[in-house]
Amino acid sequence: LISPPPHHDIYSIEDIKQLIYDLKDVNPRAKVSVKLVAQPGVGVVAAGVAKAGANIILISGSDGGTGATPLGSQKHAGFPWEYGLAETHQTLVANGLREYVTLRVDGGLKWAKDIIFAAILGAEEYDFGTSALVSLGCVMARQCHMNTCPVGIATTDEKYEKKFKGYAENVESYLKKISKKVQNELRELGFNKLHNIIGRTDLLSVSKKYKKIILKRNIYLDGILNPKAKKGLPLQSEMKIRFSNYRREKTLDEKIIDEIRQDIVMQGHAIIEQKIFNTDRSMGARLSGEISYLFGSDNFKGKIQCKLTGTAGQSFGAFLSNNIELRLKGLANDYVGKSMSSGIISVRMHAKLRNKSTKNSLIGNVALYGATGGELYVEGKGGERFAVRNSGASAIVEGIGNHGCEYMSQGTVVILGIIGKNFGAGMTGGIAFIYNKKRLLKNYLNHDFVFESSIDNKKDENIILDLMRNHVFHTNSALASRILKNWDSEKANFKKIIPKATKTLNIESIYDSHISTRI
Repeated sequence: LISPPPHHDIYSIEDIKQLIYDLKDVNPRAKVSVKLVAQPGVGVVAAGVAKAGANIILISGSDGGTGATPLGSQKHAGFPWEYGLAETHQTLVANGLREYVTLRVDGGLKWAKDIIFAAILGAEEYDFGTSALVSLGCVMARQCHMNTCPVGIATTDEKYEKKFKGYAENVESYLKKISKKVQNELRELGFNKLHNIIGRTDLLSVSKKYKKIILKRNIYLDGILNPKAKKGLPLQSEMKIRFSNYRREKTLDEKIIDEIRQDIVMQGHAIIEQKIFNTDRSMGARLSGEISYLFGSDNFKGKIQCKLTGTAGQSFGAFLSNNIELRLKGLANDYVGKSMSSGIISVRMHAKLRNKSTKNSLIGNVALYGATGGELYVEGKGGERFAVRNSGASAIVEGIGNHGCEYMSQGTVVILGIIGKNFGAGMTGGIAFIYNKKRLLKNYLNHDFVFESSIDNKKDENIILDLMRNHVFHTNSALASRILKNWDSEKANFKKIIPKATKTLNIESIYDSHISTRI
């Protein structure tokens, strides 16, 4: 566990926009919150996040932090929340975006005055983390990630859970007292509602006793103090959520739902044939969200099969749920099968290029990111970070780029071709089988986390055979057909990649060494 966790699908503001699009596509009723660290320039990033469609922006200050985070991050990450909050609020106001988002703040909030100052600097909502946990008995042992919390809060171990002595009433009492003191502070300022002081930096001034120190040390507070801001916010948080959830033109998913709505409601069978273009993003997400909303997870008894031709946009098959099959003849962009929990995705080449399928990349990077179930069959190569953070999906692909199966914890991956460097970095579970005649695997594996082994039992053979038969069925792969036909001689070309964590290696020491290198 690393906190805060790396987001393998976010490397730019465009990626955040895509993730927000994915989340709102699978659940249009959802509020999407984006957390940003308080630091110089955070206002510009917040403006981009607001334009990307976020409902809530959370500015996180340096004083807070989970006990699961490395010590270097606890002590040296971020600026005080006051700095980031003031810059974010002013930037959003200057760009005409403040009405579209709710601004939230956290990072060591403890007292009523913290809320008053946060409101004046522009925040509408206020997060209490550590202080609320302290009211439940937290002693800040800084071992939340080790499952050994001495007071039984951050643990699932029954031995430690018995030590928990807190009650919900503890937090309730703490927050009620904070609320009461906030009311008293507001009365002293001459206001009766907290909403009336949001963004009112004209209420702030520099204390006389600190003026000399500020001048002597060349401290400039112009970015925080703004005596002209005498106007509050026009919209409250609930209104903003409705205001920002604007309607966009119908997606391919929504058109398909309209076409087969009766089959969905009656849990029948439906087959749809459609052309797909690279502008059709998150195909399958809205359909899965609608079915999950109506029937819950894994309760849909019907079957939906979508036969698609063309080039799919990003996040093809994201959040795919049970009894949905996406069959694509063509190409797909990044994030194929992201967070899928069930269902089947198959990607196959156009007939004209099928004899060259092993030389072609059919899907982009970061396929199966965070998948917890389902199946993926690709008649061609995948991109980098294939099956990153895979937590239960099964897949066959005919070659991948660098960083394959990174942080994988469950699932089965069969690779019928070359792999890139750093395979299996952070892999703690699941299993991978690699078919490769020409290249030595040892140069491409991350030996801190995985090791290779030969296929030496029937159980492993059956896993590979079952997946390859399904691969041939769904994609008609020539490579998989040839291997199956000559299985007795070809099985020696498979190597099994096993996470060292499954051999009870001291994974904690590896984690610590990687963290100290990063710091």
